[in-house]
Amino acid sequence: MDKGRTLPQDFGEFLHCLRMRSKYAILLVFVVALVIIEKENNIISRVSDKLKQSPLSLMEANSTDPGLVLSENGSLMSLSELDSAFWQLKSRLQNVTLQLGGTREPSLAPVKGTRKHVLLMATTRTGSSFVGEFFNQQGNIFYLFEPLWHIERTVSFEPGGANAVGSALVYRDVLKQLFLCDLYTLENFIIPFPEDHLTQYMFRRGSSRSLCEEPVCTPFVKKVFEKYHCKNRRCGPLNVTLAAEACLHKDHVALKAVRIRQLEFLRPLVEDPRLDMRIIQLVRDPRAVLASRMVAFSGKYETWKKWATEGAATISEDEVQRLRGNCESIRVSAELGLRQPGWLRGRYMLVRYEDIARSPLQKAKEMYKFTGIAITPQVEEWIQKNTQAPQDSNGIYSTQKNSSEQFEKWRFSIPFKLAQVVQNVCSPAMNLFGYKLASSPEILTNRSISLLEEGRTFWVT
Repeated sequence: MDKGRTLPQDFGEFLHCLRMRSKYAILLVFVVALVIIEKENNIISRVSDKLKQSPLSLMEANSTDPGLVLSENGSLMSLSELDSAFWQLKSRLQNVTLQLGGTREPSLAPVKGTRKHVLLMATTRTGSSFVGEFFNQQGNIFYLFEPLWHIERTVSFEPGGANAVGSALVYRDVLKQLFLCDLYTLENFIIPFPEDHLTQYMFRRGSSRSLCEEPVCTPFVKKVFEKYHCKNRRCGPLNVTLAAEACLHKDHVALKAVRIRQLEFLRPLVEDPRLDMRIIQLVRDPRAVLASRMVAFSGKYETWKKWATEGAATISEDEVQRLRGNCESIRVSAELGLRQPGWLRGRYMLVRYEDIARSPLQKAKEMYKFTGIAITPQVEEWIQKNTQAPQDSNGIYSTQKNSSEQFEKWRFSIPFKLAQVVQNVCSPAMNLFGYKLASSPEILTNRSISLLEEGRTFWVT
């Protein structure tokens, strides 16, 4: 009897003990998971620290470290290893989070289908703002103007900060998220940081029709200053959520970027099954680019101007190497694209600004044909209206051009001494793109002598 009466008590203690052990087991798993996450974070921090300590620096917004470009294997091998290690760590960390019951980042992008993702890849003062309007004016395309501007202003690319390789990876990964309509990723780089997904500081918002039309254009708020406001209507602060939804509802996505230096860095985007990438690389005569930059960014080119006009100061070797690095990065990317490796076949197009300026509608149709998007009468009308202006607008980002006259104005504004410097350091790129050298001041300023090789075709199908 005594033995029978004690059985329920022993059984209850057994259940209580089992429950306690289960709690301790769960707690132990949680602690172990935290240790794993902390370990992964430490590794990622060390990778980040190595990036910061790297001696390779991005010399300026529109240049590439010559050592990075001209190296045959060393830099590219380190890039490959670093990129692979980074994504392995990121994947393992995400897996640990999922095992702990965390939630996966929401997939914003729809199934690829016929949706195209167009990147206009250029450098400053190559006419990219003008050419970008070819896609901005199309109603079914979600177009963003220079979204990477925010990353450049937020992440330090000075010596001691992120190096050229690290910055390229950041730019590329932000581009991928934007092509997937994850505009929230920009909130990490907009200063001041958006509150409740609202911001007054989206760079050049007015240059994107999709950010200035309903439903993204919310009612205007009095006493709220928006630095880059919409041009043709008054809107409230940009609602990032509404912008992301608008992106999803458009048929295609197009972005303009002047901060991508190496075409090879974009391979993960081209091979991403969620994207149907089309890359258009826009180039311009480097002599014209320098002439335009000396006007638009005059403060940065005081030494060049004084040397050319007064001979009082010499151009530093660093300045010359920066120009060389910029030309070389453009050339290397173009040569890769024109070789049409398997991953780029049918996805790369090279266009000269001079050809667009002379035949804007024809070139626009060729670009649309390349992307697989049908051009609309709306775009054709905009081109006809904005390429026959009586005179060019004064704004440095103007998209109104007298195209038939504008593209050679630089020949009368750049001193021959400076043209010679450009020709000396950029001749490989100029030869590839069909830009002729001027051997004298008379040839430079004689419009009857063309400095452009005719009949050059760069679109490889």
